Amino acid sequence: MTRALRDIQTEAGETTAPRPRRTRRRARGVDPIPWWLTAIVILVGLYFILPTLIVIPMSFSSASTFQFPPKGFSLKLYENFFTNPVWLTSLRNSVLVAVLSATLATVVGTAAALGLHNLTGRLARFARTVLMISIVTPAIVIAVAVYISFLKWQLVGTITGYVLAHAAIAVPFVLVSVTSALGGFDPKLLRASASLGAPPHRTLLRVTMPLISRGIITGAIFAFVTSFDEVVIALFLRSPLFQTLPVQMYNSVTVEIDPTIAASSSLVVTAVTIICLVLQFVGSRGKTR
Repeated sequence: MTRALRDIQTEAGETTAPRPRRTRRRARGVDPIPWWLTAIVILVGLYFILPTLIVIPMSFSSASTFQFPPKGFSLKLYENFFTNPVWLTSLRNSVLVAVLSATLATVVGTAAALGLHNLTGRLARFARTVLMISIVTPAIVIAVAVYISFLKWQLVGTITGYVLAHAAIAVPFVLVSVTSALGGFDPKLLRASASLGAPPHRTLLRVTMPLISRGIITGAIFAFVTSFDEVVIALFLRSPLFQTLPVQMYNSVTVEIDPTIAASSSLVVTAVTIICLVLQFVGSRGKTR
């Protein structure tokens, strides 16, 4: 039948062009994740969240000592936390120091990132290394250096000392975040703004800052969490009149044996988790735009 049809078309003078040969390609998807890698990921995840799975149930225990698993349900530990002036004062001091430290670190880190963005060569690499050195230095080394320096300047036990020390260790997080935001910044926008007659400070405020605002906000939140969670330097700088929440938590397990630390730890973990989820939400919205 096909040959007859081809003869009829040939007799009619029609020419059939050869059709390109189709090559079938086997659709290849993403390689499946091996079972051993999945098992390692699950084990690592359990390792990180296991302390949380123990502390949060302990915070609802009705016992007056540390007890796991709890034999009774009670909100007594949370009541102790929110009615004890020592815990509330420590929480207020931590929030105050974290806000001031994050503000100072955000200003310094953003200015450093903007300055280093326009520099190249050895000077820029050296300056970036100096600013990032605190993120790889052991906390105890920084704490000893801060304590010795602040003793001479009479800053030990003062809020100024806490803010300066915490801002120093939070600047690298802001620098990394803002530098990452500047990586996707188009310098043609600056030339366009200058060609329209805008002075440099107006270009900075109206063009540069809005475009890198997401990186600045992310760095500020990381700086806040770093300061709020810091305990090593705070132990060296503490005084009877001023101490932060991590120091009070340390005292509750080494001096007082107070189970209220379970409630305070659960509150800190919940607050940090919410902050990380907000960061994830902000980042996902930025990618979808």
